[in-house]
Amino acid sequence: QVQLVESGGGLVQAGGSLRLSCAASGLTVSNYAMGWFRQAPGKERVFVAVIRWVGMTADSVKGRFTISRDSAKNTVYLQMNSLKPEDTAVYYCAADRRTPPPTTDTYEYWGQGTQVTVSS
Repeated sequence: QVQLVESGGGLVQAGGSLRLSCAASGLTVSNYAMGWFRQAPGKERVFVAVIRWVGMTADSVKGRFTISRDSAKNTVYLQMNSLKPEDTAVYYCAADRRTPPPTTDTYEYWGQGTQVTVSS
């Protein structure tokens, strides 16, 4: 049974940083496209970042967010710097076997999400 468990969300002031973690069980993160998505209130869930062989981030977070992977811990991270109020959302971790790594929210497995709130 696959489980993806996000952690690390919280309340932070604009300009601050957070690191989200996604601990996986039932799959090996290095064998999957591991993505991060976010959903703001009243909006659709959108792509943030993905890592398979290399990491890739959405234009809206490029230069501020970095995705990484620790294969020994079977965990994927999203380092978020220079946070802005518009980054406020529920952040979801997802896994998919397809290649190339998809950037749409059609992933096979999803975590429960973690709330990130950025105050101005």
